[in-house]
Amino acid sequence: MGRHRRVTALVVLAAPLTLSPAAAIELAFPVACEIGATCAIQHYVDRDAGPEALDYRCGHQTYDGHDGVDIRVPTLRDMTAGVAVLAAADGTVQRTRDGVSDAMFDEENAGAVADRECGNGVFVSHAGGWSTQYCHMKRGSIRVAPGDAVKAGTPLGEIGLSGMTEFPHLHFTVRDRDGTVDPFATEPAAGGAACTAAGDAATGLWSGDVAAALAYRPAYVLNAGFADAAITMEDVESGDLDGVALPPDAPALVFFGRAIGLEQGDVQAIRVIGPDGDVFAENTIDPLDRSKAQFFAFAGKRLTAAAWPAGAYRGRYSVIRDGEEIAFGEATLEMPDAH
Repeated sequence: MGRHRRVTALVVLAAPLTLSPAAAIELAFPVACEIGATCAIQHYVDRDAGPEALDYRCGHQTYDGHDGVDIRVPTLRDMTAGVAVLAAADGTVQRTRDGVSDAMFDEENAGAVADRECGNGVFVSHAGGWSTQYCHMKRGSIRVAPGDAVKAGTPLGEIGLSGMTEFPHLHFTVRDRDGTVDPFATEPAAGGAACTAAGDAATGLWSGDVAAALAYRPAYVLNAGFADAAITMEDVESGDLDGVALPPDAPALVFFGRAIGLEQGDVQAIRVIGPDGDVFAENTIDPLDRSKAQFFAFAGKRLTAAAWPAGAYRGRYSVIRDGEEIAFGEATLEMPDAH
């Protein structure tokens, strides 16, 4: 889990990260989704100039050399349903690409996306020497062409799985004349540090309402729900488990959760409360030995009687850091009476 690589540009390679002395452009959010509900930030720009990786809040929700912001949807089913990618500011479309297949990147087939790591995408220029780039869009979804004038919020296409990627998302890159800019923090941190500690001011390019919605999360729960068997990451990623209804004679009753942005030492805990108010199942995962882009856990039981007791089963998946719950996901399953 969690293999991630540098994403190259649509036409040209990204320049090294630079810090802009002024916010000369204001950005709208480039995806038609509800931040923290139907989409989330998976990766930020890597602020560290060396081999390590730090996001703008000194966390590890990035990887070495990452030059943009990854905005993901929870599952492949969400991607298939269609999530619009939007222009982040007024500008002119300079370049586009379409026709690259939507498929999970596989190291063994890396040649299939050689020189097309961005997948299907759009490059937009803006006033003052600024530009934005939109990668990994869905094949056949590109709605604009070179020369088109766009306004902030103009649909450009949809989130996809094209190019060098292993989860459905938009890779969004901002540049000025000098190179790549982190839209979350354009001003240098105090003392020239690469990042700014949580709680300290960080000057970004997002419009006021967007900036508030994009407040940094130390971790985020993407999925939580029930299944009738032990599950895999592929099961969760597919979205086929969303809102599942289990019959009274389901062979097993399992609750699962998946989170992103996990740090070394984080603990994941699962607890399910049965209809009688007692603990039905629980599972605590050992502290992580290193930071993880994503991870999942589950707990449950096999059926040993004719049917499960009817009533509400309530599951909670928690991410615990330094003894405190920093993120959680919940779901309730209403089990019907077998008679």
